[in-house]
Amino acid sequence: MSAQILSGKALQAQIFDQVSSEVQSWKSRGVTPTLALVLVGTDPSSSSYVALKRRSAEQVGLAVVEHRLDASTSQGQLEGLIQALGASPDVHGVLCQLPLPSGLSEETVLQQIPPEKDVDGLHPLNLGRLASGRPQLLPCTPLGVLRLLECLKLDLAGRSVVLVGRGALVGRPLAQMLSAPPWDATVTLCHSQTRNLPGWTSQAEVLISATGVPGLIRQSMVRPGAVVIDVGNTAVADPSSAKGYRMAGDVAFEEVSKVASWITPVPGGVGPMTIAMLLENTLRAVRLQHA
Repeated sequence: MSAQILSGKALQAQIFDQVSSEVQSWKSRGVTPTLALVLVGTDPSSSSYVALKRRSAEQVGLAVVEHRLDASTSQGQLEGLIQALGASPDVHGVLCQLPLPSGLSEETVLQQIPPEKDVDGLHPLNLGRLASGRPQLLPCTPLGVLRLLECLKLDLAGRSVVLVGRGALVGRPLAQMLSAPPWDATVTLCHSQTRNLPGWTSQAEVLISATGVPGLIRQSMVRPGAVVIDVGNTAVADPSSAKGYRMAGDVAFEEVSKVASWITPVPGGVGPMTIAMLLENTLRAVRLQHA
């Protein structure tokens, strides 16, 4: 068996076209959908992500307001900026790039973003809406995973889905989303304290890993014919690369692709979908504010 590649790039291109069309529709009605991006510090990965988000947003016609703050920015200064962006009628979506430099409270900052402008879907109210079955704006990466699974037209009702990783950004919200209608999957959430991890993963009809541990998922841990979604995206040293590093997923791609039915690559799998869902969420935010 040789797995088929589940590409996020191909689906992203389709979504970009749809988003661009709706952006133009809003502009024709006198509304310019606008996304505010806030970056604190000079972390290379965060800077790269923000630059990619800006390019993607501008590609589909969104207006972008970008604020790059020094790492010495105080909690009060950062919260003041977030509050100002949240109060601006010209800004429809607000995103503060995580992680923040040491000493700044991410939880407190996220609470300053109005729920209807929370395009990352991480405000406590939006997470609470998800948990109660009344979702409004959903976290981008879990939403991107679901959109990839939709392409396969799988009937997951009652079937086994194993998630490795219980983080607040991916694992926990994705587990809630998959176990709720219309997916109705039987979800097992594994993590660093799970005993006999291979025993759990080898039973999964859909295996999703979001741990940030390169190569964690090996061939022996995967059920033959399983769909494998790799959310991991970790920089590892690579002297042969011009950058000196490469991005690696949680899944040992070459060996796992020999037994899986479908597998996402890294890069090019879930990553592009996260960006696409950010842009879709920005338009959802526009609709909420102009209902």
